Amino acid sequence: MTDQSSNTALSGLIGEIASGDLRVVDLTNILSTDFPVIVLPSEFGQCEPFRMETVSRYDGNGPAWYWNNISMNEHTGTHFDAPAHWITGRDVPNGTVDAIPPRDFIHPAVVIDIADESAQDEDFIVTRAFLENWEKANGQIPEKHWILLRSNWSKKVGTLEYLNLKDDGAHSPGPDADAMRFLVQERDCIGLGVETVGTDAGQASSFDEPLPAHSILHGNGRYGLQCLTNLDQLPVFGSVIVATPLKIKGGSGSPLRVIALAPANGE
Repeated sequence: MTDQSSNTALSGLIGEIASGDLRVVDLTNILSTDFPVIVLPSEFGQCEPFRMETVSRYDGNGPAWYWNNISMNEHTGTHFDAPAHWITGRDVPNGTVDAIPPRDFIHPAVVIDIADESAQDEDFIVTRAFLENWEKANGQIPEKHWILLRSNWSKKVGTLEYLNLKDDGAHSPGPDADAMRFLVQERDCIGLGVETVGTDAGQASSFDEPLPAHSILHGNGRYGLQCLTNLDQLPVFGSVIVATPLKIKGGSGSPLRVIALAPANGE
């Protein structure tokens, strides 16, 4: 038997989207051959950029159709990190993109604004103390939420400042280990989303606890979203993220189209 209240809830959702009472915000950068990918030290394997080759476009190879062959790394462009992406998450049950429960692809979000701090310090580090002070000003972070760090880094896309590579590696903001333990263990977040090319700070490989976002998130069965954009269009609380990666067998991650549902009034 169909539950009438469920029908009403879904109808109401669709109605609010159709009427504009709910905005659909695209948090995804355009995936193109120009979009930069993370650069690792030369002794490691490298992430392949997006490539596209036309098969036919209403021509002799296909007179009535247009299509392309594409290739890329799983972690190219706006993308999803599954637990299996990191060594700490290699034994997490259902840790690959094909095995993650679909309900985990739809969760509410908290947007934490670090834009001013990141503008003043390209290596700004989100600490537990910063998060606790943020909560005093904004309210406690609810459980099972995406934590989205709004750094305005996406505004650098198309410039060398996006990867921000220097002689000692990349420079970009991100969390330290205490911040990640706080978000995962005490606030029970579903994952971390960032505008930068990785969930960790650019210099995080040199931290006392290296690469804590990847290590702590994925070791605890949580997820990552990278290369997001338009976070400045979301309220602090009240948006819902829909992030569905490709169902790649045994996949460690996937490019995807991330959208948010947010109140039209932005509150």
